[in-house]
Amino acid sequence: MERILEIIKGRRSVRRFKPDPIPDGDLAEILEAATWAPSAGNAQPWRFVVVRDRGLKAELVAAALGQGFIAEAPVVVVVCADLERARRAYGERGEGLYCIQDTAAATQNMLLAAHAKGLGNCWVGAFSEEEVRAVLSLPDGLRPVAIVPIGRPAQEPRPRPRRPLEEVVEYR
Repeated sequence: MERILEIIKGRRSVRRFKPDPIPDGDLAEILEAATWAPSAGNAQPWRFVVVRDRGLKAELVAAALGQGFIAEAPVVVVVCADLERARRAYGERGEGLYCIQDTAAATQNMLLAAHAKGLGNCWVGAFSEEEVRAVLSLPDGLRPVAIVPIGRPAQEPRPRPRRPLEEVVEYR
């Protein structure tokens, strides 16, 4: 338990990256960790688009409201929800809610696995879905949910304050 809490508490949003490439084996393990996230009815409605191309990363920066650090990372993973897969499992609720929850869990697994490998990352949610869909030529059934730049950190952000448990937990 101590090791997992150390990983959780140690992860930070990194917005400066070194240009060092990420070994394919490390990336595969990070993506595999994402696939072990829980999902409603085990539908696993996620799709991961791995972007290494400089031009596409630059276009993702534009789609993400100019967040230039995205292009600094050697790898950018765009986490997408497969709406049809979620709809087949749970109808409207699967498409509108469960696939978002499921891809969020997969994204968190990815962030923690990357951090455990000594890699920095950031969960980017501020972007135009339509622009990301166009940049990556995504079909209508895939909804981009998160952009995750991953690379060797060129900064060590300090921990941000957390609200105390007594402020966020209610026992009944």
